[in-house]
Amino acid sequence: MTSIKSPGEKNLMLFSGRAHPELAEEIARHVGVSLTPTKLIDFANGEIYARYLESVRGCDAFVIQSHTVPINQWIMEQLIMVDALKRASAKRITVVMPFYGYARQDKKGRGREPITARLIADMFKTAGADRLMSIDLHTSQIQGFFDGPVDHLFAMPVLENYLKNKLDLDNTTIVSPDTGRVRLSERWADTLGTPLAFIHKRRDLDVANQVKVSEVVGRVRGRTCVLIDDMIDTAGTICKAADALYEQGATNVVVAATHAVFSDPAVDRLKNSRISEVVVTNTLPLSQAARFDKLTVLSIAPLIARAITEVFKDGSVTSLFEGDT
Repeated sequence: MTSIKSPGEKNLMLFSGRAHPELAEEIARHVGVSLTPTKLIDFANGEIYARYLESVRGCDAFVIQSHTVPINQWIMEQLIMVDALKRASAKRITVVMPFYGYARQDKKGRGREPITARLIADMFKTAGADRLMSIDLHTSQIQGFFDGPVDHLFAMPVLENYLKNKLDLDNTTIVSPDTGRVRLSERWADTLGTPLAFIHKRRDLDVANQVKVSEVVGRVRGRTCVLIDDMIDTAGTICKAADALYEQGATNVVVAATHAVFSDPAVDRLKNSRISEVVVTNTLPLSQAARFDKLTVLSIAPLIARAITEVFKDGSVTSLFEGDT
């Protein structure tokens, strides 16, 4: 006998923080369960309190939280929720963070800088997380920061399915807005069977926090260009990239990105840009004020729900992406 089976069956339970409850509720509907009732309150001094209103002993727990503004509050809330599950004897705890907070701080570019993406992983491990699940990490190396399994999901199938039904692929070029997104753009181009281009950019040393686009490399003249990125923060890079493509003869520019961070003045820049459509997913909540006519928001909930189901059943998450790892 190599094992002893308990009389009870595995028990999947979903938990949601307060950052993006709409996404969590949609995920729960696709999984086929209800979110576990949870008491989450703030004390007068800002401290967060969490308590589960049902027994979680022995459960396979999935804690869903989007790291949006105010990002530090929601990360702390998720850490507290994980600690509460650990102390209530949950069997396995999976942290589901559609957007990984601090992911851009994944290396030391200069002396005396932190590697905050690693710190976030360490904090969740210390809190009691057994597994992490996230979508389109800023860099794949972040998977190695967590001492345990990491399910790195890709929004590419969701975005691709939408765009390939709208575009003439014979006249489309996939464009990377900088050299850091070339690998992601290559996957897009390979899947859609389109040419690939990229934009070489460099910082303007005379002006702080400014990007100067210097050259477009690839076939863009007379074509529809799809700019690919993992996130749109202030939209400065993506708008300058679109301008450069139009200057090189592109007839249309569409932007596809996973995470709509949309820090000021991103919305104004995108609305007033020559970009014809901005396609994002709902990994982060968007207020009504952040929505505009050119914006299309696709749901990522079915993908996350399928990944949660595969993890719970000890299935293959990789199979969801047809061999992408």
